[in-house]
Amino acid sequence: MGGQVSTQQRSELGTVNSVHSLDNWKKRFQSSKASKHLMVIEFSADWCGPCKFIEPAVHDLAIEFSDVEFIKIDVDELPDVAKNFDVQAMPTFVLVKKGKELDRTIGVKKDELHRMIEKHTV
Repeated sequence: MGGQVSTQQRSELGTVNSVHSLDNWKKRFQSSKASKHLMVIEFSADWCGPCKFIEPAVHDLAIEFSDVEFIKIDVDELPDVAKNFDVQAMPTFVLVKKGKELDRTIGVKKDELHRMIEKHTV
């Protein structure tokens, strides 16, 4: 079983980490405030067709930008987090660094998301 890696290691290698509890979210967000790394938060829902459609592209971006933390939040599981970020539609991608929102895009816009990530990781 030596091929398995922990969630943290996989994150560094380009995994999108789903957050399912408010406690987990608060810990991740607090640690991101102290980090110099960009966090990309994907707000989605199980019933959202466009969210499922863009999922492979988001995983590709997580691999390409391995120094960026990718977080996926289901708006039905964590509605308060979605409300705090004023999420109105899915998918919504919010780019955060040191606890501050830098940018956001709504919908299936892989090229725009790529451009925004590139811009904020420089």
